[in-house]
Amino acid sequence: MRKKDQVEHILQGFNPSLFRERLIDWFKKEQRILPWRENQDPYRVWVSEIMLQQTRVDTVIPYFNNFLSKFPTLEALAEADEQEVLKAWEGLGYYSRARNLQNAVREVVEEYGGVVPDDPTELGKLKGVGPYTKGAIISIAYDTAEPAVDGNVMRVLSRILHVEEDIAKQSTRKLFEELVRELISKEDPSSFNQGLMELGALICTPKTPSCMLCPIQEQCLAFEKGIETELPIKSSKKKQKKIPYMLLLIQNEEGEVLVEQRPSEGLLASLWQFPMVPLSDLDQEAVKHWFYGEYGLHIELKDSVDQIKHVFSHLIWEMEVVKAEVTGGELDRERCRFVNLNEMNDLPFPVSHQKAHKYISQ
Repeated sequence: MRKKDQVEHILQGFNPSLFRERLIDWFKKEQRILPWRENQDPYRVWVSEIMLQQTRVDTVIPYFNNFLSKFPTLEALAEADEQEVLKAWEGLGYYSRARNLQNAVREVVEEYGGVVPDDPTELGKLKGVGPYTKGAIISIAYDTAEPAVDGNVMRVLSRILHVEEDIAKQSTRKLFEELVRELISKEDPSSFNQGLMELGALICTPKTPSCMLCPIQEQCLAFEKGIETELPIKSSKKKQKKIPYMLLLIQNEEGEVLVEQRPSEGLLASLWQFPMVPLSDLDQEAVKHWFYGEYGLHIELKDSVDQIKHVFSHLIWEMEVVKAEVTGGELDRERCRFVNLNEMNDLPFPVSHQKAHKYISQ
């Protein structure tokens, strides 16, 4: 079935105008007071939307306020050092979001005179601005009727409209974008899109939706049929690969700590970490020999002080944290150096390695 025909079939008998009216009225009365809602500044909307991807609102609020105090304008972010930006992002995870945001902001400053494009096509060309982020910025900041479809929105609409398509598929996202195009308020697209997001966050939650409080309950087909907890349909992801490591806290005679910067591309790009020894093909006895071959340093392993597990979307790091001392050799590895504790605190570390900071001898 063609998308247009599918949309018409789904919306058959549904009252879009009543839906819009109830959703927007509810949002204007019940919306949370959030710092990025103080005005419609597209830069603030942009930063908040990037931070909110994969991250809870309560977590984002202090990061957003801190980020805007350090980089209050597009120009300030464009001119900032990447390490300073990553440090301000430290703990939020998914660090490519921060790098893409800064690169896109630089493009806006250079190519668009510091004005965030209000044209969906131009905005969508910027690094890291996908369909959802584009729709959110365009609708919230510029009051343009553009869909902003994320998992929240798909969950809400799959229940209200009884859509049983697998939301893990790209084709389903396209279907929901077309549904929103038909439903969105032309007069107040900002409140409509934010209302859908807010409804998903506060009422139509993943596991135990508060249907008795929902302003759309009378129109919700899933509620009517008693299947609200069975929707949306989502196929399971591939199993994450587990990788064992030894995370080494190595100090020299001066008490300095060995740290290294990750490559400028790939997982956790440009962040700093403590040396990680892959244990998939090594036993404990071979660690010292491997380390000398890779780093040029002889080390003595001391106490094992912690086990840290860090889950990524596609893999899991299982890290044994071990203290060590340098006994000889000469450091021979790029992007690697000894730093004192003050220097270390200025460097951006991923959360998994921040957890090991407390074991470093003062």
